[in-house]
Amino acid sequence: MITKFPLPTRRAVIATGAGLIVPSLAWSQSARRSATGQETPLMQETLPMKVRFAFDGQEFSATLHDNPSARDFASMLPLDLKIDDYSTNEKIAYLPRKLTTDGSGRFGNEAPGDLCYYVPWSNLAFFHAGYRYSSGLIRLGRLDAGTQPLLRRGVFPLRASRIS
Repeated sequence: MITKFPLPTRRAVIATGAGLIVPSLAWSQSARRSATGQETPLMQETLPMKVRFAFDGQEFSATLHDNPSARDFASMLPLDLKIDDYSTNEKIAYLPRKLTTDGSGRFGNEAPGDLCYYVPWSNLAFFHAGYRYSSGLIRLGRLDAGTQPLLRRGVFPLRASRIS
């Protein structure tokens, strides 16, 4: 004997679809607490978001990934920071506050041009040479056009701003 199940009505299908969409809309318009406990609005722009960095006559851009830490970083822009050399493979810039670490975890495909956040020191890490993942790194995005601007050695004022 074959049992037939009734097909859902159009109203049931629409109600189910709305139930899936409404929570995501509420999430995008809600507020969250950063790592410092401050309440900040979530980014409402659609990622990928582009960020322009400028120092010592060098200008370059990065495309941010869609993750909580990258959205938190973007919510801070524009920023005036200081960029400095660290080791032989990266430049770093300290942020004025900690970023959220929600959703962080191990990642692969490390490559020159990665823009990361280093949790223990609350700094951006601009990798211009090879590196390996280490605990505390969160990848925020990737430079758009190579690492050449990062090869200029020294300490410089750094301007970070959104590209409209």
